[in-house]
Amino acid sequence: MAECARRGLSLLEEARSRYESLQISDDVFGESGDDSSENPFYSTTGDSNSDNYTETNTGDARAGETRSQSCGPPGSVSNGQAQEEGWSDTLQDFSVPHYQDTHGPTQKMPANATAMDFFQLFVPDNVIQNMVTQTNMYAKKYQERFGSDEGWTNVTLAEMKAFLGYVTSTSVNRCESVLSIWSSGFFSNRSIALKMSQARFEKILKYFHVVAFRSSHGGSQGLYKIQPFLDSLQQSFSSTFRPSQTQVLHEPLIDEDPVFITTCTERELRKRKKRKFSLWVRQCSATGFIGQIYVHLKEGPGPDGLDTLKNKPQLHSLVAKQLCQNLAGRNAIIFTGPSITSLNLFQEFEKQGIYGCGLLSTRKSDCTGLPQSMLINTEAPQQRGQSHIKMRGNTSIINWYNKGNFRFLSNAYSPTKEGVIIKRKSGEIPCPLAVEAFAAHLSYICKYDDKYSKYFIFHKPNKTWQQVFWLTISIAINNAYILYKMSDAYHVKRYSRLLDMDDCSPTQ
Repeated sequence: MAECARRGLSLLEEARSRYESLQISDDVFGESGDDSSENPFYSTTGDSNSDNYTETNTGDARAGETRSQSCGPPGSVSNGQAQEEGWSDTLQDFSVPHYQDTHGPTQKMPANATAMDFFQLFVPDNVIQNMVTQTNMYAKKYQERFGSDEGWTNVTLAEMKAFLGYVTSTSVNRCESVLSIWSSGFFSNRSIALKMSQARFEKILKYFHVVAFRSSHGGSQGLYKIQPFLDSLQQSFSSTFRPSQTQVLHEPLIDEDPVFITTCTERELRKRKKRKFSLWVRQCSATGFIGQIYVHLKEGPGPDGLDTLKNKPQLHSLVAKQLCQNLAGRNAIIFTGPSITSLNLFQEFEKQGIYGCGLLSTRKSDCTGLPQSMLINTEAPQQRGQSHIKMRGNTSIINWYNKGNFRFLSNAYSPTKEGVIIKRKSGEIPCPLAVEAFAAHLSYICKYDDKYSKYFIFHKPNKTWQQVFWLTISIAINNAYILYKMSDAYHVKRYSRLLDMDDCSPTQ
């Protein structure tokens, strides 16, 4: 037993040192999450159909076997053509150039900084004052058209801060209705209910706007009601924090609370409207800080023409370019999921000084230019940890077996360098370094998302622009909390979450 314990400890020490070399930091939330080592590949399992081309292209097993011997996914090339295009089993060592940027907060916050100080790094008073102005303008115009509202008076800056604080409190209280604060039920909160009356809150909620009226230069842009806010928020993300070399492109968890979903009846779930947008982010894999956001409307016009694209890999490739447009020349390493990973994208990124490492799927990925032999499962038995690699230039395609075939595309890690996946039950599983790096960084982001999803704002408006607004406010709060945990203020006054209603009280 003692020998086993020493062996387990040595494995953990090896993992810790290796992950630290990959810039994996401790969880900024200071919490121990569930073990996700059994699924390090970001919701893609080895025995799923996502990587089994023969099963996904035919309903007849015999026909699938015949087809798998002659062709691969659309766009993939035959063995002879792959050799002509430079794919080879001969592997060469290389290294990614040094990261051309510093990482971390760009300014030092004082030790007496409050929760509101960190939040206002992203949503300063001038932005909130604009909400005040736009809300009052909308209320005036609304009443001119539909009749006066005797209970309405112009909202003030202090009231708007309190209003934002009330809606934000649903992320901690985990109640879907903000009005529960003033109720006598389980989610009531008398300490903050006294800050503003329920009637006043409902009036502000009725008229709340970020942009009251469409600009004459705004065209038909679907998010015109919050686009100036999104631009301001994006600029503040970039100016307050510099991410590490390793970053992840993905869609964060923004769906309904799993506990709430399990308690809903089928009728209630049918009544709930589906989201009409998708949100993509570029996230620092060392801290969890979200440095870039991109909102794509599933319906209606968009500012960049992405709405006209029906091919998901092509759409996701353009989204990736939008998210990485500020990384050129810095030698950043980007980890991607199957819908983004493609040879053409990685080659284009490499010319800009951006390197990629991503999971491949024969169903979800654009497999154009990739060797068919690396994308079709073989019937021969394979050992756990066995891998096959082909290389062209600095780009390598990896077929790694671990209870199923996992395929990766990378130009960020040398295929000659080996790594290891450490599991609690089965110990060390050998793998190429790119596979270990992908598992390490994506596991961290998975754990971050598990925690983040518990603290998103539960307020559920019907308008798409309002849904996007409160979601991005949630992201701003989480980014502010990360900066707070990295500052001296955390050692002076420790908040469990970045929420202090006293800081946004209308009485102050």
